[in-house]
Amino acid sequence: MESSSEMVAFPLLTTPIESNYRACTIPYRFPSDNPNKPTPTELSWIDLFSSSIPSFQKRAESDETVPDAKDRAEKFAQRYGEILEDLKRDPESHGGPPDCILLCRLREQVLREVGFRDIFKKVKDEENAKAISLFPEVVNLNDDIEDPGNRLETLVRGIFAGNIFDLGSAQLAEVFSKDGMSFLASCQNLVPRPWVIDDLEAFKMQWTKKSWNKAVIFVDNSGADIILGILPFVRELLKRGTQVVLAANDLPSINDVTYTELFEIISKLKDENGQLMGVDISNLFIANSGNDLPVIDLSSVSQELAYLASNADLVIMEGMGRGIETNLYAQFKCDSIKIGMVKHPEVAQFLGGRLYDCVFKYNEVSY
Repeated sequence: MESSSEMVAFPLLTTPIESNYRACTIPYRFPSDNPNKPTPTELSWIDLFSSSIPSFQKRAESDETVPDAKDRAEKFAQRYGEILEDLKRDPESHGGPPDCILLCRLREQVLREVGFRDIFKKVKDEENAKAISLFPEVVNLNDDIEDPGNRLETLVRGIFAGNIFDLGSAQLAEVFSKDGMSFLASCQNLVPRPWVIDDLEAFKMQWTKKSWNKAVIFVDNSGADIILGILPFVRELLKRGTQVVLAANDLPSINDVTYTELFEIISKLKDENGQLMGVDISNLFIANSGNDLPVIDLSSVSQELAYLASNADLVIMEGMGRGIETNLYAQFKCDSIKIGMVKHPEVAQFLGGRLYDCVFKYNEVSY
């Protein structure tokens, strides 16, 4: 971690950290399961992470900032593959039993041990540049929608469409390496509603009659996700008078945006008046979440984020890693939204939905 201060629990969690909070959504094993034998769920997730090794190896080989990248990438693939095989034989090895947090952490550790820091940097920069050029068009299309409820749904669809840019999914990584993806086409081609979890109508009702003083948004990917999905929504919140805290990763992980990259993106999007397409951003804050994975355990966030979030009345967990694979059932002291696209068959099966289905889970808290 680059954050030097001690990590703390996210202050808006309802459940006590020491007893009920568990970051991972899917139950990988139960107390009755044999501790020396991997469960079918653990095996399926180990296989899922194993299937992503070739795309990570290919991305690492092309990292021009690392000498001997090809040899180091091969070492990564071999070492991480061996760790996954170890977990199949003994789920207690390598800090197990395995879940999505441990599997992500081990992958990042091996990448860093063999000398890689940010193997997705080049593609992140390319996708950010593309998305920045499209930002005015997307914002103008949203602003032209007069009905608040319809505009909100368009903004939400934009978040889903942007969330497709996820190089942690082996299938999507392959698509991006070949063709890239059109943001506006993706907005039109989302799976039809009702989605697997669809509380959008309930949120629309609150949107038209309620305002929030401060929102904390745990953001996900670079490119279209943050720039064309999240930031137009953030801009709408700012127009309504809501303070917004964007919580982004401390260190690089897959193509997730880091807090330093987010500062750069915002500076490039500002107009000559220092605004976001005519909207004042003095109430927009960027926080280092203290996290270094594509998933997040809210029992351990930065003190900076905890301080900024302490008086928020809306928490948004965005993306499959933060909002679905972890924290889908996390309970907060304030209103919350978990929003993301289902990009792994294992998650779709658990939820009873379809691959590339959408999750919009809204929980309102009565004060």
